[in-house]
Amino acid sequence: MRVESPPSSMLTVREVSQLLHVHSNTLRRWSDQGVLRAYRIGPRGDRRFKPEDIAVLLLEQTREAPVGARSMG
Repeated sequence: MRVESPPSSMLTVREVSQLLHVHSNTLRRWSDQGVLRAYRIGPRGDRRFKPEDIAVLLLEQTREAPVGARSMG
């Protein structure tokens, strides 16, 4: 497993879960399922997310969901 050092702009699981209003386990599941790309860093393999990947997810969700039904959780 390749471990990367995080650029300062990468977000933690907690930051993204607060931003998207979803539980941290939901983010981990989305990462495992390939819905949202996570980058593993450090010796523990902690997940980090790029803001641009979050933006792509939000754009895809708003395009697919009809108005009034835009919930990802």
